[in-house]
Amino acid sequence: GKHWTVNEVRALIRIWSDKTIQQQLEGTVRNKRIFEQVAARLQKFGIDRDWKQCRTKYKNLKHEYKSVKSAQDSGISSKSMKFFNELDVILGHSTMQQASKSDNDESERPPEWTEAKSEKDSIG
Repeated sequence: GKHWTVNEVRALIRIWSDKTIQQQLEGTVRNKRIFEQVAARLQKFGIDRDWKQCRTKYKNLKHEYKSVKSAQDSGISSKSMKFFNELDVILGHSTMQQASKSDNDESERPPEWTEAKSEKDSIG
C-alpha cells in the first residue's frame, strides 16, 4: 500500500490510544473487526486505509517500539523511532501512571505507602 504519512500514523496512534480499543486489542487475537472500526474512524479524519493496512501498521509500530524499548533497557540509547513517546504511553505499561497523575499523585503520601501500592499495580 502507499506510504503512511506522519499525520496518518498520528491519527492511527490517537485512535489506538483509546482505552476501549486497547482493551479490545489486548483481549483478542482475531482482531479484524477492531481494525475495521479503526479504519472507519480514520475515514472520519479523511484518511483512506483499509483494516488490513491499519493492522499491518499497528503490528509494525508495535514491533519497532518493542525493539527500541528492549535496546534502551539494555543500555543502548542510540536506537530510536519517530513515535516512541506516543507509543510508550500506550505500550509502556510501567509509565501508565503518568497518564493518570490526577488520581494517584504520590507526593502527598508517605513513602512507605508507595512500596505496597506499586506491587499491586504491577499485576495484570
